[in-house]
Amino acid sequence: MRGSYKWFMLLLLSLAFFFSQADRVLFGLLTIPIQEELHLTDLQIGVVNTALFVTLALTVPLAGLLGDRFNRKWVITGALLFWSAMTAATGLVGGICGMIFFRSVLTGGGEAFYGPSAYALIAAHHKETRSLALAIHQAALYLGLMFSGALVAWVLARLHAVAWVVSLFGEAGCWRPVFLVFGGVGFLLGIVFVWALHDSTAGKSGDSRQRVGGTFRAGCRAFFCCPTVVLNAIGFIAICFANNAYVSWAPKFAAQKFGLTVGAAGNGTMLYHHLAAFVAILVAGWATDAVLLRGYQRFRLLLQTVAMFLGAPMLVWFGFAPSVAACFAATTLYGVFRGIYEANTQASAFDVVRPEHRAMVVALADLFAMLIGSLSPLLIGAMSDRMGMRGFEWGFALMGGAYVVGAAAMACALLFTFERDKITE
Repeated sequence: MRGSYKWFMLLLLSLAFFFSQADRVLFGLLTIPIQEELHLTDLQIGVVNTALFVTLALTVPLAGLLGDRFNRKWVITGALLFWSAMTAATGLVGGICGMIFFRSVLTGGGEAFYGPSAYALIAAHHKETRSLALAIHQAALYLGLMFSGALVAWVLARLHAVAWVVSLFGEAGCWRPVFLVFGGVGFLLGIVFVWALHDSTAGKSGDSRQRVGGTFRAGCRAFFCCPTVVLNAIGFIAICFANNAYVSWAPKFAAQKFGLTVGAAGNGTMLYHHLAAFVAILVAGWATDAVLLRGYQRFRLLLQTVAMFLGAPMLVWFGFAPSVAACFAATTLYGVFRGIYEANTQASAFDVVRPEHRAMVVALADLFAMLIGSLSPLLIGAMSDRMGMRGFEWGFALMGGAYVVGAAAMACALLFTFERDKITE
């Protein structure tokens, strides 16, 4: 297969990942108009969000199994077409039950089938450029988080300017065609995938035969019986645990502590953080591949370990920052170290996992990260209710402690288990 195709494939998958993240945050961006028209309480909104994450966690192991046993092109394409159709259908629901069913269960379930197959497919195409390729793909997540709000605002403005749209949906219901637009664009991209996307093993002998033998039991054994994979997963869980708390509470914390507007707090804690992570992940991906070409195979784990140890004090500094400038500096540096770590999240695991089990290993890591990571927003919320602003401050300090635990796990993999577990391709 031509060398240029692996970059074209990466572009296609990055577009799909962007829409996956954009579709996932649509509900949060449009919560206010959705509540106004459907008369939903905050508790019901919370149920919708919780149902989404539970669906993702419960569905992703099946997604990993399918990604290891069947043609990844069709797993990815089918997932994209399905979740896009369900995103569009979300714009037609009439109440809480329809929102949970279409947005949380069906859209979330469809999105769960994308990641394991996509990461495994990228790894199969990219060997010498694996870190950079996976970093570029992960950067699409940051782009989705940074620009989804502006994109939704632009679409809403265009829709409000069209008289027949307002007459059909009403002023309060103009959130509905936003779901239709995003779902429709994703579905069109899925149609492109039917012809443009190819599984890495088409016409090749080794990997396709290996993947036929991929079973649930074998995938679980590849995860739980490899110390480096388990330690890597602990680091990933720690990252998700802290990041979920940060995304959930950082804007409100900054706004209340320093008397900022919602917009100013959002820019300071979200835009600067994710922009710094976006730049760092691309640089770290390129640098990792350059060093690996010189033969130092443990560099991925070394970089991740250092990034987590340096990221920990940034979270503590963010919690106890004495000024707005210090707060925003801390969150920016935290974004830098987060990006450096996430450049190798999957790549470091793939160094010790055979190709026929990679989708399942990614799926199991996602399962534990989503389940455990969902607890950190509740923890900080409980601390805030009990201690006020001091609860937020100590809560983010605890997130720094989670980073230290993750860094220690990565250091153990680096020093004690990697040499024994590493594979050759």
